[in-house]
Amino acid sequence: MKIALDSFLYRIYEKKLWSQIKDGIKEGVHPQHVALIMDGNRRYARAKNLPSHLGHQLGQQKLKEILKWFYDLQIKYVTLYAFSTENFNRNEEEVKELMTLFEKSFKEIIEHPEIKKRKVRIKVIGRTHLLPQSVQNAIQMAETNTAIYNDGPTLIIAVGYGGRAEMIDAIKSIAKKIENGTMTSADINEVVVGRHLYTNGIPDPDLIIRTSGEERLSGFLTWQSAYSELYFADVYFPGFRKIDLWRAIRTYQSRQRRFGK
Repeated sequence: MKIALDSFLYRIYEKKLWSQIKDGIKEGVHPQHVALIMDGNRRYARAKNLPSHLGHQLGQQKLKEILKWFYDLQIKYVTLYAFSTENFNRNEEEVKELMTLFEKSFKEIIEHPEIKKRKVRIKVIGRTHLLPQSVQNAIQMAETNTAIYNDGPTLIIAVGYGGRAEMIDAIKSIAKKIENGTMTSADINEVVVGRHLYTNGIPDPDLIIRTSGEERLSGFLTWQSAYSELYFADVYFPGFRKIDLWRAIRTYQSRQRRFGK
C-alpha cells in the first residue's frame, strides 16, 4: 500500500516539476553541456548492506537509464566523471573490479539502444595509458565504432582523469612546442590552452551536477568549470532519479549567467 502511494505521489510531483521546466526546454533555456560527478556508489551499497562492488554495478545500471533522460532534454554534450587519477590509490581489489566493469561497459555501450538511436559519439578523456590494456582496447573500440556519428550528441567519459593532471599535460605539450620553435610564450592565451586540453573542441560545461551531497568538484574539469553552474544533489548516484535531474535543470533555468560581467 505504501509503495503504491509513494509511486502515486512521485508521479504527481514529476508532472508538476515537468510543467515548471518544459517551456524553458522548448525555448532552448537548458544547458547544452552537462557534466556529472557520479558519486556515492559505495555508500549506497553500504546503506543497503551490500558489498561495495555491487554499488558500482548498480551505478552502471543507473547510468544506462540516465542517458535517456539527458537526451530527452536535448542536451548535446554529457560528460561523466567515472574514475579519477586519485582513485588508483583505492584498494587494489576494488580498482581491479572497476577496471573489469569499465572494460565490460565500454564493450556494451556501443550496443546501447540510446547510443544507437540518438547516434551518440563516444569520447574518453584522461590518462588512459595508465589503464590496463584490455580497458584501453575497449575504449578504442567504443570511440571507433561511434566515430561515424557526427551530428548527434557526444558522450564524454573521464577515466583516469584529474583536473591538475590535465593542466600539467597541457603545459608540457605547450612547452614542447616552444622548445621546438613552433610556438612562443607570446602565443599563449586562453584559446591556445583550451586547444591543448583533453576536451579540445568541446564547449565548457554549462551545468555540473554532483550526487551524494558532497559539495566540491574534486579536480573535475578544473579549467573548464570556471563559469559552470553547480548543483549538488543529496542522493547517492545509484538512487539518482529523473526528478533529481529535472530539479537541477529547474535551478539552472532560474539562474542568470553573467560570465563575470
